[in-house]
Parts: sequence; C-alpha cells; structure tokens
Amino acid sequence: MRSQGGRESLSESRDLDGSYDQLTGNPPGQTKKALKQRLLKLLPCCGPQSIPSVSESNVEDEFELSTVCHRPEGLEQLQEQTKFSRKELQVLYRASRTECPTGLVNEENFKQIYSQFFPQGDSGTYATFLFNAFDTDRDGSISFEDFVAGLSVILRGTIDDRLSWAFNLYDLNKDGCITKEEMLDIMKSIYDMMGKYTYPAMREEAPQEHVENFFQKMDRNKDGVVTIEEFIESCQKDENIMRSMQLFDNVI
Repeated sequence: MRSQGGRESLSESRDLDGSYDQLTGNPPGQTKKALKQRLLKLLPCCGPQSIPSVSESNVEDEFELSTVCHRPEGLEQLQEQTKFSRKELQVLYRASRTECPTGLVNEENFKQIYSQFFPQGDSGTYATFLFNAFDTDRDGSISFEDFVAGLSVILRGTIDDRLSWAFNLYDLNKDGCITKEEMLDIMKSIYDMMGKYTYPAMREEAPQEHVENFFQKMDRNKDGVVTIEEFIESCQKDENIMRSMQLFDNVI
C-alpha cells in the first residue's frame, strides 16, 4: 500500500531484510556500543525490552494503532532529510512505535527516561537542555522526525555538523552565541547529573573553573561571548575534542 504521491510511509513498509538488525548489532568497541545504546534509549520506546524481532515485525505491521496522533513523514522524505538508510529508518520506527503509540515524547517523559542513565545524580536540568536541542520546532515534544534528524547529525554528520549541533545545545536561549551564564548552567547541570559520589570527588568550584577555561580558549576576540564560528574553529584545533567527535563514527 502506498501513501499519497507514491511515497511509502514508515508505518506501511514491510520489506525489512531478516538478516538486518542495526539496533541489536555489535559495533566495534565497547565505547561506541555504550554510546549507541544511550543515544537510542533517549526515545522511551527504544529500550532493549521493546525492540521487536524481525519475526515480530510483520505482525506489528498488521496492527493498526488507533491512538496514533502523529504519523511520521514518508520513508523517502526521511531518507532525503537524514543520512540513514531505508532499512535503518524502518528498524528505528518499529522500535519506537511499540511503546510510543502517540508518536511523540514530551519533556517529562524524556527526563524520566534520561534519569535512568544517571541514577546517582540529578539529570533533570541537563535532560531539559538536551530535549530542547532535539525539539527544533519548539512545539514541546519530540517527534520521530525530530529524533532521527538529531540522531543523524550526531552519528552521521560531518565534524562541522556535529559541532554546530553541540553549539545549539549550549546556546540555551538560541540567540546565536554562548554566554558565560549559559555555559555555567550547562556545566552545573552536568556536575549535578554525575552526582556527588564520583571518584575522584568533584569540587564545587569545578564548574566555574571549567567555564573560565572554556572562554579563555574559545572567546577569541574577548567580547564575553562565544560565537558559532569561534566555537567550531577552537574545537577543530583541540585534539581531545576531535577524538571525542570520532567516537560517534559508525555507532549504528
């Protein structure tokens, strides 16, 4: 069955290759595997317990979700907009719709899921910042399109694409520059998320020190803010940052 204009929607697609399973495959390196699992679990329905097997997928395709209030865009359109293949999008969608019949994730659900990754701390504030980075249209929810668009940039984008996405995360009010106040809020949220029981213990003054180091390195013209140009240029010259960016290569 085809949707209007001959485009096949994700919910109508049925030809997933039985030998293909991008969600449960094992990419090289334990670090990449952990990154993959954490990124995919940002969507509540992508937990291991809800990932459908290939044999189950045909049954699921026959099941009509009467409560769906958001239907994703056509398969071909999402392929054009992201760097995921047809089969990858099908697997991601099948994993998402099992426990997300509405097709949308709101901020509270997102924070609840993210908190499972950091039970030793308070991840609420950082999860809000991350949610806002995925919610690009600012409608208060993350759709399947929002999620795969962000995931595509993080996992398959160029270095500049990934750095731009990170800049958008740090630019809390989305005015095109990062202030010390914004960076301090980010750093405090990260330290809160990591908890008080890390080893070695984190010092209370550490977030402020990190902010000062950040601006000393990136605020090239010393005007008190970091622009996206300054951010990208500084990151590209930092070997540690570049290595961390490469961890996302071939995660899925």
